[in-house]
Amino acid sequence: MIDAHTWLTGVLGYPVRHSLSPAMHNAAFQSLGLNGVYLAFEVAPDRLADAIQGMRGLKIRGLNLTIPHKEAVIPLLDGLTDAASRIGAVNTLFWDGDRLMGDNTDAEGFLRVLREGGVNPAHQTVLVLGAGGAARAVVYALQTEGCTVILANRSLDRAHALAEAFGVGTVLPLERDALAPHAAQIHGVVNCTALGMTPNEASMPPLPLEALPEACWVCDLVYRPLETRLLQAAKAHGLKTIDGLGMLAHQGALAFERWTGAPAPVSVMRDAALHALGL
Repeated sequence: MIDAHTWLTGVLGYPVRHSLSPAMHNAAFQSLGLNGVYLAFEVAPDRLADAIQGMRGLKIRGLNLTIPHKEAVIPLLDGLTDAASRIGAVNTLFWDGDRLMGDNTDAEGFLRVLREGGVNPAHQTVLVLGAGGAARAVVYALQTEGCTVILANRSLDRAHALAEAFGVGTVLPLERDALAPHAAQIHGVVNCTALGMTPNEASMPPLPLEALPEACWVCDLVYRPLETRLLQAAKAHGLKTIDGLGMLAHQGALAFERWTGAPAPVSVMRDAALHALGL
């Protein structure tokens, strides 16, 4: 029941009405019997500073940020966690005393979903597809585990910029013939591109799946649809697969824990997201 003590949390984005975060977080509050509510706020880029000032004035307990605000919010904050500073993007706002801080839970959320799927990525060689914000978080996460990262992207300029920022030694075009000579050394693949995402479900990254080692794992950060064409093909080749909904749930769980101090009910949050997707 909402009353004068209810914690207000939410997500800022533009657009934001498609977000699964309200379903996940409100289910978590209800599951734990916590007096909190999570709302979606559609904030245009030119109103972001107003929204952050409003958070300060109202002392909103915590916010998530999604496209297009993850980088633009940084100069509006009082400080960043190490992860947010290194990745160069913020997806979670929280209070440290009177200081409004930015965190990035995508990286740790990604590692949690790998471990949940039975993968220990430490010191593996991992092929990361894409060079956008999700790829930055994934590369950072993998490097904290001592991984060797191979980057592949359609735009080599963007890939080289990401590689330079994180000290990645190998950059390849996202083409089957370019990837094939490296396939035998790869322990894992992470798709950080939009290939295969609704409404383009028929598309998939041009991977030489048949040349990957039997023990290789494939993670697709796309979760609409839940089982992408890439995951279907990888499964058909006998490879371990990990869908994108787990990372969404785990990054949300980490934010929830930041705000509440309570262990997040990850399975409840994932189930709520599945229900919101109609699955």
